[in-house]
Amino acid sequence: MTTQRWNDEMLDGLASNVDEMRESITELRESVSDVRDSIDGLRVTTQALLQVAAQNQLRMDRFDEEMALVKQRQAENDERFNVLLEEVRYLIRGNKAE
Repeated sequence: MTTQRWNDEMLDGLASNVDEMRESITELRESVSDVRDSIDGLRVTTQALLQVAAQNQLRMDRFDEEMALVKQRQAENDERFNVLLEEVRYLIRGNKAE
């Protein structure tokens, strides 16, 4: 194995590479920090959206329950109307017979 002696030019090149790597690492750290901030913001937004979705689902469930009650009442009213209609028809037939 041969050893190589470092000259000033080689040391300057190494120092330049080290400086470039240090700058790249600093930029990378800043980028990672920005990404973390973005992730935190997305997490907050996601939680807010999930809360809104849950509230909307609750409203929809209540609406469905209310609609079922309205349909039930409508069916009951229709039934009452049909009974009254039959009674009116019966009375009309009774009056015609007299």
